[in-house]
Amino acid sequence: MQQLGFNGAADIGDFAKMFAVTTVMTQSVISFLMTESLPVGQQFFLGGIYETIKFSASTFIFGILFSTIRTHPNAGWKNYPRFIRNRWHLLFVPSILWTAVYLLLVPQLQQHRHYHNLATFCWQFLNGNAAPHLWYNVMMLQFIILMPFFWTLARWINGQGRRALIAGGLALGFEFIWNCVYACQVFHGPEARAWYMFDRVFPSFIVFAVCGTILWQCYPNITEFMRRHWLTQVLVWLILLYYVTLNFFGYGLPVRLTNAPYYLPSMIFYNLATIGLIATFALYMQKFRNQWLPLIHWIALYAHRAYLSHVFWLYWCWHLTASWHLPLVIRFPLLIFLTIVLAFCSAYSFHQIWVKIKDLLGIHRHITNG
Repeated sequence: MQQLGFNGAADIGDFAKMFAVTTVMTQSVISFLMTESLPVGQQFFLGGIYETIKFSASTFIFGILFSTIRTHPNAGWKNYPRFIRNRWHLLFVPSILWTAVYLLLVPQLQQHRHYHNLATFCWQFLNGNAAPHLWYNVMMLQFIILMPFFWTLARWINGQGRRALIAGGLALGFEFIWNCVYACQVFHGPEARAWYMFDRVFPSFIVFAVCGTILWQCYPNITEFMRRHWLTQVLVWLILLYYVTLNFFGYGLPVRLTNAPYYLPSMIFYNLATIGLIATFALYMQKFRNQWLPLIHWIALYAHRAYLSHVFWLYWCWHLTASWHLPLVIRFPLLIFLTIVLAFCSAYSFHQIWVKIKDLLGIHRHITNG
């Protein structure tokens, strides 16, 4: 394990990233399969799983903020140049390279409009339409750019419960209003086409970033509460899952994944409940010093790079398995397995290749991998 870099202990943010990246890859597999003509039963089966794991984007934002606040105590604007330089190499450069790969090698995966000249190529490059999943990457990188504001929020909270409640309450209130606007104006609303980029601006996930910040700043009190009330969390999660799933299937047939957006008021609470369960599970694993903690930390380190590449690998695996005429019960988990393995193997391999190239070129710039 040590040779592969499994040498760190996983924090709650690492668990959040692991669950987020694996479930979002599963979502992508479901999205590809749902483009085929499936029987009604299979549509409901895949749709139910899709709605259940519709917490990935929110959970990843939570994980990023929790881990960043934890690993940058007392950080401020003076630390920003070094931080953003590090994140430029770890996050922005892979994003640029993979976006270019999607636009040049698999342009058929573009969303909304396709590019036809240099101007539209640049627009597709920047707005997240180069592939089905890159809308999220555009939104996520905004939180990296805005990190000093969360450092400021963390210093203001400084472990004080009253301030944490104020920050959390304001963020939740804003998020609720924001999602109500989406539900009325965008989701089956008059601005569905004009405001389609509503999902890739940071306010759409601000409450999860604030919650990640609050959890670390008030860690002892909140985690103790979560340990004591784990059963209540499970019951609340089950109730919310029933509600959001019932709402999703209420739109009838055929089952359309577009009827399961992140930006409905009910999804705020479902996602927060899921994040709470993931955090409680992480606390349990940490308490007993589970042997899988280093692996989970490693997965979190490469999660973003694996996320960027996974649709590329999925696209070819989907085409390959289509000719095998496998039943869904075999093809579905096979695609998930192949996508996850190829995405993480490529992320790790490309990183190691780049390290070797830097050594050959005599580049010794220190970049923290995480």
